[in-house]
Amino acid sequence: MTRRFDLIVFDWDGTLLDSTATIARCIQAAAKDVDLPEPSFQTASHVIGLGLQDALLHVAPSATAEQRMQMAERYRVHYLASDAHLTLFEGTKTFLQQLSDYGYRLAVATGKSRAGLNRALLQTRVKHFFEATRTADETASKPDPLMLFELMQECNVAAERTLMIGDTTHDLEMARAAGVQSAAVSSGAHPEEQLRSYASIAQVSTVVDLAKLLIN
Repeated sequence: MTRRFDLIVFDWDGTLLDSTATIARCIQAAAKDVDLPEPSFQTASHVIGLGLQDALLHVAPSATAEQRMQMAERYRVHYLASDAHLTLFEGTKTFLQQLSDYGYRLAVATGKSRAGLNRALLQTRVKHFFEATRTADETASKPDPLMLFELMQECNVAAERTLMIGDTTHDLEMARAAGVQSAAVSSGAHPEEQLRSYASIAQVSTVVDLAKLLIN
């Protein structure tokens, strides 16, 4: 069967890595540390996928610039205490190997920092699968499409041959703005009903459920 896509771009947190709850709790803890109102778990989850500064603008709109800087530092402290224990969703590494064997080129577009993504790729031992990666501190944060444009340019793949896979509306909005097809997974930060409002080619429970669509 003719392959529809050449390049598959993955979000990281909540799509490949089972990290949504940890990130949300770290955001809540960071707000408390600097005496800001603690955001609800839903609010803290909703901003996952954005760059950290953009996320903090949403969860702490009344904070001063100095408070947001302090909150960012406290978030990093809390997250670094937890991230070594985070794992890929079950079957993810096998799925990435299958995609690679099938001839897909793989990339990552994430709201993480470059240092954070590099650490995560090493800890999960999947760095070798990805031809290119982009993080929020080295380009525009989602849902701006620049991240996808840069990845497509680096890999020399057209938009119509690219698929974006993510767990948030930030991912799906980015894909739509870039003229790229998307697939939604409900394993992460945003509820299924929000994801269904986008014209994705598929909506599945976990990323490995996309094997039926992508590998024939």
